[in-house]
Amino acid sequence: MNLLLKDQTNLILRSFYDVYNNLGYGFLEKVYRNALIHELTLKGFSIESQKHIKVFYKNIEVGNYFPDIIVNDQIILELKAVASLHPEHECQLLNYLKATGINVGLLLNFGEKPQFIRKIYEKI
Repeated sequence: MNLLLKDQTNLILRSFYDVYNNLGYGFLEKVYRNALIHELTLKGFSIESQKHIKVFYKNIEVGNYFPDIIVNDQIILELKAVASLHPEHECQLLNYLKATGINVGLLLNFGEKPQFIRKIYEKI
């Protein structure tokens, strides 16, 4: 199976586990975001944090959001620090992918047990 942006996402996931193994469970999401940004920057990734993204409906701006991290303008990272991931977290990431046109997203949970979900969005 040939995964889209496999090498980059594997390196991001290694960084996620490095941060989790170092900090453990129980911090606010912001702490994990800052640590992950540091780790990814050290690995040479280009990072945008909390970038303002406009959401349009029929060419009218209807809202905006701020994804946690965008890596190399190619991968959205949505971070959580919750007990367990839920379907609404996956839907949130998919909507972020739709709104940006970015194809690959990782949902990373710094919960009691680390979890990740990889999502792909391809416009039909």
